[in-house]
Amino acid sequence: MKKVLFVASEGVPFIKTGGLADVVGSLPKYLDKRYFDVRVFLPKYACMKQELKDKLEYIQSFYMDYNWQNIYVGLFKADVDGITYYFIDNEYYFNGPKVYNDDPRYEIERYTYFCKAVLSALPLLDFRPDLIHCHDWQTGLIPVYLKERFAGGEFYRGIKTVITIHNLKFQGKWDVKTVKNITGLPDYFFTPDKLESYKDANLLKGGIVFADAVTTVSDTYAEEIKTQFYGEGLDGLLRARSNSLRGIVNGIDYDKFNPETDPLIVKNYGLSNFRKEKAKNKKALQEQLGLTVDEKKMMIGIVSRLTDQKGFDLIAYVMDELCRDDVQIVVLGTGTEQYENMFRHFDWKYSDRVSANIYYSDELSDRIYASSDAFLMPSLFEPCGLSQLIALRYGTIPIVRETGGLKDTVVPYNEYEGVGTGFSFVNYNAHEMLHTIRYAEKIYYDRRREWNKIVDRAMAADFSWQVSAGKYQEMYDWLIG
Repeated sequence: MKKVLFVASEGVPFIKTGGLADVVGSLPKYLDKRYFDVRVFLPKYACMKQELKDKLEYIQSFYMDYNWQNIYVGLFKADVDGITYYFIDNEYYFNGPKVYNDDPRYEIERYTYFCKAVLSALPLLDFRPDLIHCHDWQTGLIPVYLKERFAGGEFYRGIKTVITIHNLKFQGKWDVKTVKNITGLPDYFFTPDKLESYKDANLLKGGIVFADAVTTVSDTYAEEIKTQFYGEGLDGLLRARSNSLRGIVNGIDYDKFNPETDPLIVKNYGLSNFRKEKAKNKKALQEQLGLTVDEKKMMIGIVSRLTDQKGFDLIAYVMDELCRDDVQIVVLGTGTEQYENMFRHFDWKYSDRVSANIYYSDELSDRIYASSDAFLMPSLFEPCGLSQLIALRYGTIPIVRETGGLKDTVVPYNEYEGVGTGFSFVNYNAHEMLHTIRYAEKIYYDRRREWNKIVDRAMAADFSWQVSAGKYQEMYDWLIG
């Protein structure tokens, strides 16, 4: 039995701010339990829901030498869906009202504490991992510490590490002197071939340098981050590590996202009956949101953080033109104020065809996926993206830019060969996007049978975790031997 420990700053069902939590919560369930014993380590945040906190059971506590003082570490565990979760408890570091903090120096201090506490706690558990799977910069110091202060102990010898980059934009950077002080790492580690990067200390870089393997969440993103445009200053290092860098696309939980059983949507449907039943969701949503009720009208859904990364500057540029087309646009999400206000403005100006919902709701999210005909996602960069996978599952055709995971998961429609599960454009250009949306409109209105075949293929595509889990297992086998 091979033992694998996931370490991350968030994970479903306990705490979630983004796609990272979905990966950490879903992937362990799909790894083959006959060969892998997979467990997860998370911080015990005060902002977790009470009913989840009630599941936690106290194991023990100890004091650890950290940041020039003796600091308390509490150790808890919980079993959910057959997976054992462990938690590091410390009121000072994890007591805030939200998961992440706006002070980068404090963030580095608390996640450095978390990395060291996880490694210090391991001998107290009945579980010695063969491999530690680290996620994003918050766990970047685990591979470093394993090569430094934990390297001498018999217990830690031979533990392998993998680091997965979910979004290279976030790296955990601060000045070298402060980070040296917090981490207690010697000068030797703060050189350009290790943790130092452009005069700062960089925790993600440390993880990439010292881990035995590096993964990211799609094949295309793994290639993109070796280039200057996408590499966020680490492209040289990623090129140097390209032999041990691989992309494995994320999956989604097919039990949770299932239009045949989803309790949040008005009318369940599947591959066999979407032609009749899917439109009933659209009519119900049009009524709910005060749009013109007409099941034949093309509805374009957007469920997203409203930020530049997600391509909203392109949408803002052509929104007026798009609103004059024969479409309805339904938006759900929060983000940059200018985009929130832009959608509110168009909701006011075209109230019968634009609905701006500037908040977040699981129920409305599922209803938009189930009701819309197309799903717009013109990202500047997208390491993997989960929204397009959910859209495919619900037979809602993605219109995407060819970048990262969007390029790997959406097959562009080709009317001559009769293939494709969505529509895509290459350049980050507003009118190229608009042209692609209008091409999709044309197929929707003028060639309805063709459109339905695209929906058939989209709903038949398999982006469940099963497929991705197999690839992770291959990598674990290769590393653990």
